[in-house]
Amino acid sequence: MTTWTERAATRPITLSAPSGIDRAAHHRLDEAWLAAAWSHPTTRVFVVSGGQALVDDTPDGRTELVMTPAFEAPPTETHRYFLGTDEDGVRYFALQKDTLPGRMDQSARPAGLREAGSLLSERDAGLLVHAVALENWQRLHRFCSRCGERTVIAAAGHIRRCPACGAEHYPRTDPAVIMLVTDDLDRALLGRQVHWPEGRFSTLAGFVEPGESIEQAVIREVAEEAGVPVGEVEYVASQPWPFPSSLMLGFMARATSSTIQVDGEEIHEARWFSRDELRTAIESGEVLPPSGISIAARLIELWYGEPLPRG
Repeated sequence: MTTWTERAATRPITLSAPSGIDRAAHHRLDEAWLAAAWSHPTTRVFVVSGGQALVDDTPDGRTELVMTPAFEAPPTETHRYFLGTDEDGVRYFALQKDTLPGRMDQSARPAGLREAGSLLSERDAGLLVHAVALENWQRLHRFCSRCGERTVIAAAGHIRRCPACGAEHYPRTDPAVIMLVTDDLDRALLGRQVHWPEGRFSTLAGFVEPGESIEQAVIREVAEEAGVPVGEVEYVASQPWPFPSSLMLGFMARATSSTIQVDGEEIHEARWFSRDELRTAIESGEVLPPSGISIAARLIELWYGEPLPRG
C-alpha cells in the first residue's frame, strides 16, 4: 500500500524542492575563500529587504530573481550572506539592505515568497528562502540573549557572536506541525482561524511545545483547536516557512470521533468536508482554499487526489 510520504514524493512541495544549490557550509568561516568567491566574475548577487527581492518576467514567460555580478552589487560588508554554489561552480550571495535598489529598465518588481515562490525556478526559490530566513533572523536577533550586548555577524551570515561574553548564536527555526485530519468516512477536517476572512478554510496547525514530540503536538493541537481526538498520525513531508522562522512538519491524522468543538480563540469554525462537498464549496466561492505555495494545500490535494479547483 502506498504511503502518504511516497505519494508526496512524486510532486515536491513548493519551497521544498531540490534547488541544485550546495550550501557549502565548510566555506563560511574561510574569509580568504569568501573574499575570492565575492570577487569572482561568475558570482551572482541579489538584494533582500523586508522579505522581498526584485524579480523579473522573461519574454518566454518565466519569473527570475534579479541577480547581478558582485562588482555591480550595492556596497556592504556586514550584511553579506553566502548562500552556496551550483553544479557549474557559480557562487551565490544575498545582501541585506534597508530598501531594494531601483532598476533602470523599470521591468523588475519587488516580490516576496508568497507572491513569487511558486513562479520561480527551484534554484531561485531555494536561494530566496535561504536569504529571507537569514534576513528575518538577523533583524530580530541583534543582541546577545545572555548579556544583552550587540552581537556581530560571522560565518557569512550564519552566526552572530557576542564580543562581550563570547556566546555564539545561530539562526532559529521554530518547528510547527500542520495536519490534515480525516474521519471514518474519509472526510477532511478544515478550520477557519478567527482573523481570517469569511470562507477561508485550511488545515489545522500549531507550534511544537518544549519537551513534546511532533506526534504528540499533532494530537494536542487538534484536540485544543477543534476538540477532535486523534489516533493514528503519519508524517508526510516538511516545508521551510520563513514567515518569519518556521519549519512546517506535515502530517495526515485519523480522528477517532467526528464531534467538533472549536476553541473559539484560534479557530472560529471547523467543518468536515467530503471531496464532493469541498469541490462544490470551492467552485461556488463558499470556501477559499489555502495558497498553492503552502504545504496545507498539498496535504489537502494528497487527500483530494488531484489539484484543488479554484473558485
